[in-house]
This record gives sequence, C-alpha cells and structure tokens, in this order.
Amino acid sequence: MKINSQTILKFMGEVAGRPLSMKDLIKGLNVPATDRHKFRILVRELVSDGVIVKLKGDKYGLAEKMNLVTGLFMAHPDGFGFVRTDEMKEDVFISPRCIKGAMNGDKVVCRVESQNKDGRYSGRIIRILNRAHPTVTGIYERDSALGFVIPADRKINYDIYIPRGQTMKAKTGESVVVEITSYPTSKRNPEGKIVEILGHPDDPDVEIEMVLRKYNIPHRFSDGTTIEAEAIRKEIPKSEIQRRVDFRDRTVITIDGETAKDFDDAVSIEMVEKDVYRLGVHIADVSYYVKENRDIDRDAFERGTSIYFPDRAIPMLPFKLSDDICSLRPDEDRLTMSAILDIDRSGNVVKTIFTESVIRSAERMTYTNVAALLNGSTDPQLVERYKSIVKPLKLMRELAQILGKKRTEEGSIDFDLPESVIILDSKGKPEAILRAERNVAHKLIEEFMLAANRAVAERFATMNIPAIYRVHQEPGEDSIKDFEEFVGNFGYTLKKGKLTPADFQRLLERIKGKPEDKMISMVMLRHMRQARYSTENIGHFGLAFEYYTHFTSPIRRYPDLIVHRILKKTIAKRDGGDKSILLVDELPNIAEHVSVVERRAEQAERDIVDLKKVQFMKDKIGEVYKGIISGVTSFGIFVELQDIFVEGLVHISSVGDDYYIFNEKHHSLIGERTRKIYKIGDEVVVNLVNVSIEKRQIDLLLVKG
Repeated sequence: MKINSQTILKFMGEVAGRPLSMKDLIKGLNVPATDRHKFRILVRELVSDGVIVKLKGDKYGLAEKMNLVTGLFMAHPDGFGFVRTDEMKEDVFISPRCIKGAMNGDKVVCRVESQNKDGRYSGRIIRILNRAHPTVTGIYERDSALGFVIPADRKINYDIYIPRGQTMKAKTGESVVVEITSYPTSKRNPEGKIVEILGHPDDPDVEIEMVLRKYNIPHRFSDGTTIEAEAIRKEIPKSEIQRRVDFRDRTVITIDGETAKDFDDAVSIEMVEKDVYRLGVHIADVSYYVKENRDIDRDAFERGTSIYFPDRAIPMLPFKLSDDICSLRPDEDRLTMSAILDIDRSGNVVKTIFTESVIRSAERMTYTNVAALLNGSTDPQLVERYKSIVKPLKLMRELAQILGKKRTEEGSIDFDLPESVIILDSKGKPEAILRAERNVAHKLIEEFMLAANRAVAERFATMNIPAIYRVHQEPGEDSIKDFEEFVGNFGYTLKKGKLTPADFQRLLERIKGKPEDKMISMVMLRHMRQARYSTENIGHFGLAFEYYTHFTSPIRRYPDLIVHRILKKTIAKRDGGDKSILLVDELPNIAEHVSVVERRAEQAERDIVDLKKVQFMKDKIGEVYKGIISGVTSFGIFVELQDIFVEGLVHISSVGDDYYIFNEKHHSLIGERTRKIYKIGDEVVVNLVNVSIEKRQIDLLLVKG
C-alpha cells in the first residue's frame, strides 16, 4: 500500500481513533524499514501544516478531533487578536492572556474553547507553527542601559529588546531593521539585533523604505533583471510590424492624469455603420518583451503590481519598459494587443476582434484637457491644439454614456465615493489635501476599459479556455442582515429575498445628495467582499458582470500580463483555442499570489497616505473643525473632518457627560442616563487635541454634537 498524507489521516481518524506515537503509526501502517525515514518526514510536514498536532509524551493526534484549527493570527494594536482559518466561517477571538507569544501574521494552532450567544468563537493559541517576521522595522530607543526597538507595525505588540553590542551604534530616534533572535513568549518580550540603520524617520525616503520593509515588498530589481532590461532593444523589427494589424493610420490617443508617466492604454473610435460604433482599446504588449520564467518576469510576479505613493511609484517593471519601451508615447510606434469592439446604440457588443497590433498614438491627452474640450472650452490655444480630435472625443463621450447607461440598467453598483489627493512640497511634506476630481474623461476611459476587460473574459469563458478572472462574490447573509439593520436606522429598506447588485444600486440612487449619502455608501462598501483573482469564473457581483478579467494594465498588474499571454494563445489558434494554455497547472497559484500581493500593496499605499495626513495635522493642534461621524466602536467615535479628508478619533473616555454603551448592529453609542446617541452620519464639532506620528493617530475632543 502506498502511504501518503491521506492514508495517514484516514488511519488516525477511522482506524486508530486515538493519539499515537511515531512507533505506533509505523507499526499500524506497516511501514517498511526502507521507507521509515520518508514516513517520519511526511508526519512532520503534517505537523507543520497543523493537520496533526504533536502532544506531550511524543504522541500525535488529529487537530480536528481536539477542537484545534490552524490559521493566521491577526493581531490588534490593543493587545487582543483573531485567528483566521479556512475551517471556520468566523474568526476565533484570542484574548491577550491566550496569545502565547504569537505575533501578527504568524501561522498558529488554536484551540476553540467557547462560543457566545452571537455565534462568536473564543480560543487560545497552543502552538506557533511558522513565524511571519524574521525581521522588523522600527524606531530605536535607549533608556539608560537598555536599548529597544518600537515596531513601525502597530499590530506587533512587543518592543524588541536589543542587547548591548547588537545596536550597530544606532542613535535614539533612528529608523532601523532588527533581526529577531529570540521570539516572544507569554512571559518575555522578543530579543533581536540591529542589522541595518535606515536613517531619520522624517526623511521622505526613509518613510517609504520603512513601509516597504514593514510589508516585505521587494523594491529593488535583481541584477539579472537590470541586465536583461538594458539588453532590450527599443527598435521594433520590421518583420514584427508586418505580421501585426497596423493601426498607425488611425487616430489613436491616450488619456491619463497630468503626472502619469506610463501609458499602457490607448483608444480609438469610428462609426462603421449608421448605428454601430467601432471602439478600439489598444493595450501595451508587455508580453512581447517580458518572456516567461526570465528574470524580469520573476521579479514582476514577486511584486504582482506597481505601488503608487503621493510622491513616487514602485513599478512592477523596470523603468526602461514601464516609462519608455512599453509606454504608448505619442508619435512613436508601439506594439499593442487590441480589442476591437463593435457596439450598437443600445450598448450591445455585436462583434469582437482581438489581435496583436502596432499603433502610433496621435496625442497624449489629459483628463483635464479632454473634459475641457467636451464641455465646450473657449480657450483658443486648447481648441486649436486639439481641433483634429474633438470629433472623435465627442463620439467617445456618446458611446461612454451609452455603455454607462446600460451598465446601470444591468445593476452595476457605482459607489462614487470622493477620494483625496495629497499635495507635497519640494521636501516631500504635505501642504494640502484636496478632493480628487472625477470628470467626464475619467468616466469615458473607465467605461471603455470595463468593456474591453469584459469582452476578453467572455472570450475565455465561452471558449472554455483556462484563464485568470477578476471575481467578486456576493456579500454573505450575515453582512446583508447587518447592513439592512443599519440602513433601517435611516428609514430605508431593501427588498425581501435574494438581493441583486441592482438592489444596492437603487439604494445608492435614493440616498444621493442626502446627508447620509456618504456614510451609507461607506458602510455598504465595508459589507461587500473584496474582489480577487481566480481561475474559477464566478462573475463580478459589484459590476453585475457574468464575465470579467483584467486585461488593460499589463505595465502595472501581473494578472493582465498573464491574460495577454493566454489571449495570444487563443489568437494563434482561432479554431477553438489552445486547450493546453500555458501555465494551466500554475494558474491557481498565480491567482492566489497576485490577490495576496494586491492587498499588500493597498496596505502600503494606505499606510503612507495615513502618515502624510497626520503630518499635515501636526501643526494644527488646538484648531476647531466641523465633521461627520464616520465610524463608531466600543472605544470611541471616528470623525471625518469637513473639507480636508482627514479622520480622527474621539476616545470614549473623553466624553464625560454619561456612560456610553456600544450598539454594534446600529453602529452607535448610547448614553446610559441621557439616552443621547452618537451614530454614523451625525454632524459634530471637534477640537484637535493631539497628533501621534508613530501611531498614525489624530485625537479629537467633542465641542458640540
């Protein structure tokens, strides 16, 4: 009998029915002497995975038989945490005294010990399987004879002791990287040695370096990638141009932000019949230059995505590719992958063609200039400069409006939440926080990119081609129930029975322009699941699309690069597609990896934005602001300050007129004596009393509310 992990688990669960020693396992499974070394390794791997637990007396038991689950420990800055596991729908709460020295992100074995009346589980960590942090970034401090590092990640709830002689002569207040030499236990803090001094934490370069180290984001290309990138020729071979569809005689333009440097999408339009628009979405053909399993490809996979901070980008690809060879610059020949969509006046795609192509962008347009032209600008210089493309721009606006209307009718959810832009001075310090503009040009490009992504996904699905999709699951029943209770406080109801995206969109239309608009939109968004990448096409709930993928940004997203490679295979074999699409066996792992690194990038971007916001408020202590309650917790209320897109905390201990009880379902605090209520959406007046750069925290005091 061939012995594998399933054989062992079945024997332990169905035959033995009790914990066994290694000797008992070998005897019970009749493991030959020649295979015992491999068998022991297999058992240890199962222990490492948390499926089997090693007990006292060197016996092994099944985790599931002992109320044990394996998962990731997610720490909270206040000392407690949760274990997130695939085996259970709900996270398991871990109190501070039951953490057993686990750190945020560690893989742990947890015993589930109780369940309260709300269905929430509590437990304790009994074993740490894998440590997430070999190194930690933080600020070095010295107190008399003791040195320690305060982690930059607030979810690491331990200061790290640095013994004498392990400091690299770091100075108090400097940002450092510390290697952990002894992990924490329930009785003592971790110990480590400083391995790198980054510099002063106020230096913008050091700020970025600390955040990148905090999230273990690779930001320096390998030597192999650098050499490989330098060897790429900018000139396009004539033979390559000749074998592609040539769109260089068409009016093709890019439309991006004023500060954009990498232009990976361009568009064209024409009327092919009285009632049919021909939309061309031309995307930089990164896959022509980035070959599978080469150094550039490996670095791009590891990064997964470009990261954008207020003053710089951490690109997925070397600058020679992202800012030059693959960037669709005006008046330069560029290789592209084109999606040609014929769309009727009802917004139906009546024909699609995907092809390898070559373009020559006529103009590098900005959102601002396009919006000005479409809104009838009277600037003579602007009108004269772009007179040749005003007509195609108007056709694009027509088509975008048709596509947007159809998408809305199909139930696509449009949150349209305001976003902020941080303006930095020449030294990298924030001098203003403004509302990001979203005009007709943004919406135009958005509709065209959605249409192209959707068309590519539909091609894969209908041809049964293994691929990566961008999927978004519908919200869970508990989330919907909580959201229904929340909006009920404002007098709104959702229909009974199974909800569709259109039901959520109708609610957004009902609240538009009302005081509760932003708050309900934000809470709705929080109750939605996160979009992710998957090889299983389950559709995109938020967009109300049956098919959706990411095809339009291969310069900055690795999934798009994979989609291009797959699409090329289908183009090469138009008689049904190549059923042995490249990387079929690897696609699930790729989808999982790029989903994880996407979250990592979002966290890093949010971290820097939060830092810049607290820096902006540092010299404003004592000032009074109007604001709206944006969040309510058991420890206080979060308030978004009016017009400056900054959020601060009013701690519950500072509200001294009553004892307040937290109502989680209604997102409110209720006074025990006065019955006064603080809930999301309420307008308040607050005083800024403190700013903590280290904690990324802004403390407020209620003045009126």
